[in-house]
Amino acid sequence: MKQLRNLLERSAFGVCHYIGEKMNISSSRVRLYFLYISCITLGSPFIVYLFIAFWLNIREYIRNGSKVLWQ
Repeated sequence: MKQLRNLLERSAFGVCHYIGEKMNISSSRVRLYFLYISCITLGSPFIVYLFIAFWLNIREYIRNGSKVLWQ
């Protein structure tokens, strides 16, 4: 079960973990709130989630000094 959780966390771009660190709360609580809000608002937070994931990915490339954005 723990391996499945680690796989899901890595494949989710680390957005919930990042938000949890910034807000000083656990990432599991952020995931739970995200799930509740997505169900209530019919999935519109998913667009925001993808935007944040994209932004974190671009920031990582900029920090590493990589010249190529798409691999």
